[in-house]
Amino acid sequence: MSDSLLRRVVVETFGGVEQLKIREERLPIPGAGHVRVRITSIGMNHADLMARAGQYRLSSGDPPFTPGLEAGGIIEALGPGVTGRRLGERVVIGPDAPRRENAGCGGTYRSHYLVPAEQTFLAPAQVPDEQLGGFWLTYLTAWGCLAWRQPVQPGQFIGLPAASSGVALAAAQIVKERGATPIGLTSSPDKVARLKALSGCAYAEVVATRDAQGQTTPWYKDIKRLTQDHGIDVWFDPVAAGDFLNSEIRTLAQEGTIWVYGLLGDPGVVDVTPLIRKHASIRGWSLGELTEAGPKAFEPGCRHILEQFAAGHYHQHVERTFKLDEVQQAHAYMHQGRHLGKLFLVP
Repeated sequence: MSDSLLRRVVVETFGGVEQLKIREERLPIPGAGHVRVRITSIGMNHADLMARAGQYRLSSGDPPFTPGLEAGGIIEALGPGVTGRRLGERVVIGPDAPRRENAGCGGTYRSHYLVPAEQTFLAPAQVPDEQLGGFWLTYLTAWGCLAWRQPVQPGQFIGLPAASSGVALAAAQIVKERGATPIGLTSSPDKVARLKALSGCAYAEVVATRDAQGQTTPWYKDIKRLTQDHGIDVWFDPVAAGDFLNSEIRTLAQEGTIWVYGLLGDPGVVDVTPLIRKHASIRGWSLGELTEAGPKAFEPGCRHILEQFAAGHYHQHVERTFKLDEVQQAHAYMHQGRHLGKLFLVP
């Protein structure tokens, strides 16, 4: 590849992985106040798969578009008037930069990225280049809900379904750091031991919601036992639907809250009447609520996350890294849902 070319992934029309194409273009020159970052790491997220399939148009818009919501790399060019940034610095692209609804700079599935200098954060030296693009959609999504929107309190029990996901693994670390007890849930019993064996695993316990034959277990009994009949104070859940949501409501503590941040569950009938007796609630959450609140809202979270990584308190588990040319294979692998933690693309 020529050093004067930018390579980016383009979704030409909504559909399967075959719609992910690589395009080469002339390398852009940064304008006033902007920097050009040579991308070394692109964090993959379930939202990228949804965007490709046409299920996330608020963020992606209509084709053709470049997917991707986070990245990091090395500054290789400065536009006129840039202060506070230098050539060669390792940076993380700010969480608001790629977002279309915020008049963003475009998706991050590319080799180089133009961004206002003020929308970059200096990266911790402790994080390698190939992991610089994996902070916001995991850690900031969790921090925004559990530290900014409804700060969890010491001694509370926090339920984290999809425990093998990057968001849940990040949430467990944030919850533990705040003095609460994170309990992970997974539908795959074989993942329980794998999760507990992860370096830096923050879960106090991991519960399987299905058995080896795929049948639902009475997992609510495990929650009752683990919380000494108190129940879960806060569910932070990308599944919340049908029978699973019914069980969450059943295990919810008095005045508890279920935060729904994803669409992984199968729709079904839900009995919400226990919420009245428990003075409890179900609420929706997305990272967009935090970024739309502006830098004064999300920058403290960004600084907290980067400081915790620098101090060695937070740890990102990387399942696998793909080359940018392998983007179709990467999307197919992520769709299988068998991984633990984060997947990355590397240009």
